[in-house]
Amino acid sequence: MATRPSREQSKDDSSSAVSSNTTFSRKAIRAYCISANGFCTLKDPKKCFVLSCQFCTNVSVRFILNKNQQSSPRIPAGFSQIIFPKAARKIDSRYAAQRRGAQVLKDRAYHTGVPILPLLEQGYDINDTRDRHAVVPFLSFFLALLFHSSDSRHVRRRHIRASHFKRQSIPSTLPGNWTSEGCVTDNPAARTLSGPSFTNTTGMTVENCITFCSGSSTGANSIPAQSTSFIFAGVEFGQECYCDNFIENGGTNASATDCSMACTGNSSELCGGPNRLNLFFSGGTPPPVPTVVPSSGLWESLGCFSDDVNNRTLSTPVGVDGDMTVPACVAACQADNFPLAGLEFSTQCYCGTNIEGEGAPASSGCNMACQGNSTTLCGGANRLNVYNFTGTISGPPVVNPPAGGNGVNPNVHPVTSGLPTPWVYSGCYVDNAFGRILGTEQPDNDTLTVESCIAFCESENFTLTGLEFGVQCFCDNDVIEGGVLAPEDTDCDMACGGNATEACGGPDRMSIYSSTANVTLLPVPTPQNTSLPGQWQYVGCLAEPGANRTFPYQLIFQNNNSATNCLTQCSDFGYPAAGMEFGDECWCGDVTDIAANGGKPASETDCNAPCSGDPIHLCGGSERLTLYEWQGNLNTWHTPENTGFYEYLIGGLVIPLIANLGLNNKVQFLEKFGTGPPNSTGAYELDLTLVDDFTKSWREMHVKTDVFCSGSLTLPDKAGRLINVGGWSLVSTFGIRLYTPSGSAGVNGTTDWEENPNELELQVPFIVLRFKDEILTISPFTQNGRWYPGVMMMANGTILVVGGENGSNGPPVPTLEILPTPEGGNTTLFMDWLQRTDPNNLYPFLFVLPSGGILVIYYNEARILDEVTFDTIKMLPNVPGAVNNFLAGRTYPMEGTAVMLPQFAPYTDPVTVLVCGGSTIGAAIALDNCVSTQPDVDESQWAIERMPSKRVMTCMVPLPDGTFMIMNGAQQGVAGFGLATDPNLQALLYDPSQPLGSRMSILNTTIVDRLYHSEAILLNDGRVLVSGSDPEDPRFPQEYRVEVYYPPYLTSGLTQPEFTINETDWAYNGQYLITVTLHEGTTSGMRVSLLGAVSSTHGNSMGSRTIFPDFSCSGNTCTITAPPNAHISPPGWFQLFVLDGPTPSFSQWVRIGGDPAELGNWPDFPDFTTPGI
Repeated sequence: MATRPSREQSKDDSSSAVSSNTTFSRKAIRAYCISANGFCTLKDPKKCFVLSCQFCTNVSVRFILNKNQQSSPRIPAGFSQIIFPKAARKIDSRYAAQRRGAQVLKDRAYHTGVPILPLLEQGYDINDTRDRHAVVPFLSFFLALLFHSSDSRHVRRRHIRASHFKRQSIPSTLPGNWTSEGCVTDNPAARTLSGPSFTNTTGMTVENCITFCSGSSTGANSIPAQSTSFIFAGVEFGQECYCDNFIENGGTNASATDCSMACTGNSSELCGGPNRLNLFFSGGTPPPVPTVVPSSGLWESLGCFSDDVNNRTLSTPVGVDGDMTVPACVAACQADNFPLAGLEFSTQCYCGTNIEGEGAPASSGCNMACQGNSTTLCGGANRLNVYNFTGTISGPPVVNPPAGGNGVNPNVHPVTSGLPTPWVYSGCYVDNAFGRILGTEQPDNDTLTVESCIAFCESENFTLTGLEFGVQCFCDNDVIEGGVLAPEDTDCDMACGGNATEACGGPDRMSIYSSTANVTLLPVPTPQNTSLPGQWQYVGCLAEPGANRTFPYQLIFQNNNSATNCLTQCSDFGYPAAGMEFGDECWCGDVTDIAANGGKPASETDCNAPCSGDPIHLCGGSERLTLYEWQGNLNTWHTPENTGFYEYLIGGLVIPLIANLGLNNKVQFLEKFGTGPPNSTGAYELDLTLVDDFTKSWREMHVKTDVFCSGSLTLPDKAGRLINVGGWSLVSTFGIRLYTPSGSAGVNGTTDWEENPNELELQVPFIVLRFKDEILTISPFTQNGRWYPGVMMMANGTILVVGGENGSNGPPVPTLEILPTPEGGNTTLFMDWLQRTDPNNLYPFLFVLPSGGILVIYYNEARILDEVTFDTIKMLPNVPGAVNNFLAGRTYPMEGTAVMLPQFAPYTDPVTVLVCGGSTIGAAIALDNCVSTQPDVDESQWAIERMPSKRVMTCMVPLPDGTFMIMNGAQQGVAGFGLATDPNLQALLYDPSQPLGSRMSILNTTIVDRLYHSEAILLNDGRVLVSGSDPEDPRFPQEYRVEVYYPPYLTSGLTQPEFTINETDWAYNGQYLITVTLHEGTTSGMRVSLLGAVSSTHGNSMGSRTIFPDFSCSGNTCTITAPPNAHISPPGWFQLFVLDGPTPSFSQWVRIGGDPAELGNWPDFPDFTTPGI
């Protein structure tokens, strides 16, 4: 398939309906009620109306005017008639006579807003394919108008393609010289841009953020006033703006798709995402990195010293006039006769006569630029830049702090009255002893008041408000990081910048107000090392390897990260190593990733970020992981000595698209047009007994239309014909092709593929008319064949065709249909879930269940349909995807593969369905897991088993011993031409008899890349034939070579058993004799298996089923009891194997269940050969 543009799904704003009180004459119609049993044609229209209401659910009732009807129904108001051009073919009466029951249909279709005449009024027959092809383009055009009509009063449904919606983007014109720098990572615990910031939940735009960071905001337009110019601006989470002159804390480039949130002030602009910034650069030169001022006047630097909020190194805080600088602080201390001065946290000044408490020189931590001079350092968190006065002090020290702003004022008080209900003053708390005690900080505000801070926090749904250092406002719901009440409430004695009488905290003191009766104080967080899930164990703090990452899979839990949540997610998907970082990041991988990617042990104190969902425990830090490892084996991947091997078989004539093993034990290959040599006929048959003679081994066959991305099955008729449906474009998408296997080992067959689009095609639903309570409703849609359909044999012997698209990268065909088409009827049914999940649901996986339902797995969903009405009986839980992306898919184009695990007599155990491989949308990271469930079991969940490697475009082959070969595909990408890399050359064996997590064995490797359009099928001798690879990519070859794989059961040196059988047409529950010859064991260790005939394409093994029937032996004569019913074993052909211990015989074909739908008599046209029944 060519590369497809991504498509978004649009939701309908109402049901599809056109209503009117106009009715058809009931005497003039026949009605067909669609059900799984076909159509009921009732002579009494009144009965049909009743039946359609009482017995048909999800029914399409089609009203057809009788040919001799004289009067026409009155056209509803606002409608005009449909007219079709003369190019539409008139009915040829001679041709019509050849068609049994052919009738001129005079369906009435209506439309609004366009001049139209009655469809088929002049004798066009939509059941005549010749007429159909003439009118389809015009009907498609008119119905497209109907879908998109904007002025219709009647047509309420809208099908709008994603291209009609304006996507969010970065503005093409930015203020000044600002340019976009793309999407970069961020983290709340260590911001990439750590300067001023603001949040606007309703008015954030890229332009407003740039204005703020440019320093030109004055407080207008809800942009806080901010006068410092920065060269970087970033928008995040739709509503947040950050500024800086440097990229801090390891911020790195991220995928552009990570920045996908619309700005709250302009929905057409992008404003980052969760922990992702859209970054902008002014083009300016960054200011110098701030440095220590070595001296200021007679003051000399003593360096960086530690400080403790509970035991100050310099005991006296002082205020300064204006913004904080080194000269301002030392001048204030000199004026008060202190010989020592210290600057902390960029805005705080302390004076003293001695180094007190636990103060001591610190090697790091003085890293904050001064508030008033960004080129110089003013301490840091619990760090002081200390200066010593070298002159003469004129007198004793005095404490004379100025009032207001950032000064200390003993006359200020907390606000205890006049607050908005229910807010109350909680007290003065010690801040920053171990970290900030409230987690959300707003930009400094020189006009801050208690009331304004409460108003902001309340607007963001926080229950706590904290004020500090006169200008700082914080919000949260709990007091974190070991925050406690200060010894004295008067410790919060710094006046608010906007009201000199209100207390706004102090240096490392926070005035806290609460809207709840109780304030929760959480302790200093520590690593969680008890009550861990499963067998996880805490290891320590791990340093990330710079810009690289230790583990490959990242999850962001912005509000609920914890050891329990992170570790459970990682182990559920089979990853035995996990780490949390930055508080809200969870990383999964393998223990071996640590050494391979350069992870190194780090100090425990470096992991200091509380978990976003568990603030009493630590989740890493900046570039630091809180590391855990699983104790014991989470996955057991066996490495047997006997692995089997690949072997080159023969060079091919074509690159196969579809491979089947026919009843003649020859392999039928179908090829898409345009891939192989120009003289290719599109179909070839390989005689496996003649592979040593290339010219004799291949037989040329022919198809008339392009089978590209069609679906195939082996029919249950007595000839075991192959049917192929759908195709690439135009008439090919309607294709129904049939082939009767012929010839024998070493003897060429004489039959060929049969096809005639003028006689036999898929169905075309035009317009569905429904009557209910005298109201006519019209559900318009067109269907132009199927590309990528799913195909399945129903329990009643008919063929179910599901989904697809309208030719190459076309719109969805969200319907299913039944073949053969009942005479005069149409079985197509619309399925909203196919519409909604296109284009990720192609080639859906289909299974008949023992319960009688039909399991459909598509994209990342699964449901069970009623086999009669096709209503949904049961929705299964969504299919798990990647550990960090639940939107990963399993069907084309993400393309994994699915099989039903073996059923064993007496068939009382619920069946299990296994799905392996797939990929993710966007980044296209192939999946490294298989998932399984028991769909007939209530509340059944999906079990996840990790594979040894990632795999997309997976092939899975049922083997006669009940195991499954997993092979082919790539480790990166999705299905399609040129869309995958890193071929997966490793074969795996999946053994359902082993415990979950221990079912996979690593087998041998091939040298042949098998990517898009590769296949794998079981041969009658027990080998696996592997073919194809059509990547259309210069990096990888177009692959003509055909290989076989010898599974371990053929390379153990044991002789294959043999058996003879006389009766190969089996009825359900019948008993049938075989005579066995065992060379290694006895019948007590013998097994018998039945494997359904398979068609392999695009990872889909259509028709696969594995059954171990009951049998008993007397001597070497054994009696096999056939499966009991069509839900255990749908009608069809099966390969019968006898196993002597682990070793299978050659297979022989048996038919089980007969041909209940009498497909052997279909189609009844002269261009098709029917075997009869």
